[in-house]
Amino acid sequence: MKATKTKRLKAAGWKAGTVQQFLGLSDDEAALVELKLTLMAAVRQARTKRGLSQTALAQRMGSSQSRVAKIETGDPSISLDLIVRAFLATGATRRELGRVFG
Repeated sequence: MKATKTKRLKAAGWKAGTVQQFLGLSDDEAALVELKLTLMAAVRQARTKRGLSQTALAQRMGSSQSRVAKIETGDPSISLDLIVRAFLATGATRRELGRVFG
């Protein structure tokens, strides 16, 4: 957020902070959320890079298109292992997976 907007909001009585502060997350919890969001974005990027539809990726995973959509949009019900499974099902390698985290 721009400094001028932050200043204006504070003057109106609003408080500014981080998502971590707002949700009361520990450093570990915040790191996990960031990791999941990064990997979810990587799934979508890998899928589109390889010309796969959500339905095609779902078939490769033995899942549904709606599940792939949830993976890509950051649905909190999606587990980290399912996100990794989706990433690898795009045809990505373990080396590419390592680069996502690096």
